Amino acid sequence: MNDDIIDDEILKEDIIEEMGATDELPPDLPEKLIKVKFVHSNETEFCEYPKEFSVSHKDHVIATGKYGKDLATVLGGYLLSSEKEKIKGIRSVQAITRKATPADIEKYKQNSEKAAEAFRICKEKIHNHKLDMKLISAHYLLEEPKVLFFFSADTRVDFRELVKDLVSVFRIRIELRQIGVRDESRVIGGMGVCGRDFCCHGLTDKLTPVSIKMAKDQNLSLNSMKISGPCGRLLCCLSYECEFYQDERKKVPAEGSSVFCGQVAYRVIEINILTKTIKIEGPDANIINANLSQLAFDSATNSWKITRI
Repeated sequence: MNDDIIDDEILKEDIIEEMGATDELPPDLPEKLIKVKFVHSNETEFCEYPKEFSVSHKDHVIATGKYGKDLATVLGGYLLSSEKEKIKGIRSVQAITRKATPADIEKYKQNSEKAAEAFRICKEKIHNHKLDMKLISAHYLLEEPKVLFFFSADTRVDFRELVKDLVSVFRIRIELRQIGVRDESRVIGGMGVCGRDFCCHGLTDKLTPVSIKMAKDQNLSLNSMKISGPCGRLLCCLSYECEFYQDERKKVPAEGSSVFCGQVAYRVIEINILTKTIKIEGPDANIINANLSQLAFDSATNSWKITRI
């Protein structure tokens, strides 16, 4: 493995964040880990670094995931020996079977074509069985005789008869997986309002909770059309700068509180962290815009004061 991959600081921080900190390292955790991303589902897994062959960044490999052995891309590696005191065990460590060959890539392409037909057939069967479910994708595993069907639904769906019907058509193992609307975006992908690939598809498969308070803290419009992604849920990127805004707001008076100019009290009606401005309202209802640099906290009176207007 290349040293620049093992010592990748960005990946190191990502792994530490996912694992957390602890005083003990499980004895069975290997010293070298590889993070891979499965091509179809865009889910990531940590794998043990293979001893029989070497892999590098962006290599295609055959790895074991939660659904079986499939095609994955190497994101990077990490050497744990120097960080054992900081890192705890992860949920599971998967295996990389081998490096993908040109034949594997060709087979994956052929499977994708077969999956398109399987998708059409399954969608037709869902309609025939009158099931309230939305089919998202179909996928043939590269190394196992199995077809995966991802779907979303508002409630739990009894698809036992559907599975029997599909088995009679495909004559191989059928597996239906119910996923949420945010997972649907991760699998399918697309372009966000920023003009870039969906974060859950191209950046990370770790879906973190996003709240409306994050939009409020950033002074964003609370119009659901503007702060929601194509999945209908709040934009994942709302959480990226949330901590920055929360920390900065601790340094200024809260909206609705008072600041004093001499003996006159003004009410804070808006704080803009990015432009570093404050909007205050005086006793005669006049609105004044000021710079945050004009504010100072008076510890003697336990109040905020504005030095000049």
